[in-house]
Amino acid sequence: MAVPKNKVSKARRNKRRSAVWKLDAPAMSTCSNCGAFKAPHKVCKNCGFYKGVAVLKMDDAE
Repeated sequence: MAVPKNKVSKARRNKRRSAVWKLDAPAMSTCSNCGAFKAPHKVCKNCGFYKGVAVLKMDDAE
């Protein structure tokens, strides 16, 4: 059974654990059709295009 040889201070323990709680900004790319920001590898919610192909039929009224 593993037994710690020395006490790990609260500061050292918390420094090790702090990397888990960091938040990253979501990755964003621009749509090749309309230029709006969108998530990569997803259909554009603004125009309905994905990789230059119309995937969703978007109403002009919206």
